[in-house]
Parts: sequence; structure tokens; C-alpha cells
Amino acid sequence: MAVVDITHKTARCASPAVGSVLAHKGQQTKAAIVDAALGLATQIGLEGLSIGALAEVMRMSKSGVFAHFGSREELQISVIREYYTRFEEEVFYPALEHSKGMPRLKALFKNWMNRTSVEIDSGCLFISGAVEFDDRPGPVRDALAGSVKTWLAAMHRAVVQTKEAGHLRRDVDEQQMSFEIHGLILALHYEARFLKTPGSVSRANTGFANILARYGSAPTV
Repeated sequence: MAVVDITHKTARCASPAVGSVLAHKGQQTKAAIVDAALGLATQIGLEGLSIGALAEVMRMSKSGVFAHFGSREELQISVIREYYTRFEEEVFYPALEHSKGMPRLKALFKNWMNRTSVEIDSGCLFISGAVEFDDRPGPVRDALAGSVKTWLAAMHRAVVQTKEAGHLRRDVDEQQMSFEIHGLILALHYEARFLKTPGSVSRANTGFANILARYGSAPTV
């Protein structure tokens, strides 16, 4: 009996550790699946994602992939969240190292342009997703639109701070300026990715410089 009791107690003590290891492994597997799904989505779009296609890429069973998400819709939403997390890490957070005002606004645009230049080849989930889900209400559209709105709100806040720092004219319409900056990125994707127009990146940078010159209160820093 003593041996049985000791074994039972040991098993009980080990269970939390084993559970933790299994949970960690499960998280790693899910992260790997989301990473693969993001790669597929940038090529074939969110709508093209399927449990079956992903299972084939991951060399897993469909049920194995399904178990991590529960539905194709939740898979799509997970991909959107991961895309936005990476977007923040590459574009938003590095810009916070710059002081509020023109330095931060210029850093945001520069980082955004750097990412956009890469996505000319790989594709932008925000733009392709907008085409796929613009007239399709539901959780996937909500997640996608929410991510875009959060980013545009951050850009707008940077414009407002630039005005508050005295780097823009007092009569500047912050919403209008933010709209024009966003428009440059959309035009760049269309011109460079779809039309393959040479010099599109340079024109987008020139457009941003023109916006700053038009709205600036003094020579930009």
C-alpha cells in the first residue's frame, strides 16, 4: 500500500508540470499554424484559407488543425490578430522611440513605407481583406476593420501631437491630413503591386514631403 500511495502522490505532483509542458507545446503548435496561415493568407487571401489547405502545409490532420481553432472563422481572426501584432512591432513601437511631433510622425510614415515596400511582393492583409470583406458583415470583417481603425487612430493621434507641438499650422484639419497620408499608402499598393508602375515608392515619399510642406508651420525637422 505504501508503494501505491507514494506512486499516486508522485503522479499527482507531476501532473501540473506535465500539463504545463503540454500546454506550452500546444501554444507553440498553434503559433506555428497561425504563422503558416498568415503566409498563405498574404498569397491567396483570407477567404482562400481553409483547414484542409493548412493541414496539408503543416503536415497535420484536419482534425488536429481544427482542434486549435474550432472553426475556419476563428482561424481567420487569429491570422488577422497576428498580422496586426507584427504590424505594430515593425511600424508603431519603433516610432515611439522618437519624440512626439514631427520626428515621430515621420518615423511612423517611414516604418509604414518600409513595410509596404516589402508587401508589394507579399501582399497586404489589410488591403486584400478589405476587398474580400467590405460587403460581408460578421466577426472576420469586424476583426479586420477593428485592426485598421486602431492603426489609423494611432496615425491620427501622431498628427494631432505634431500640431500640438507647433510643427503644423494651427488651422490644419488633422483628419484631412491623416486621410491624405493613408491615401498615399493605398495608391502605392495599387500602383506598385497591381500596375507595376516604376518609381511608385519614390512618388509616395515625395507625396508625403509635399503634405508636410503644405501643412507645416516651419521647415520640417
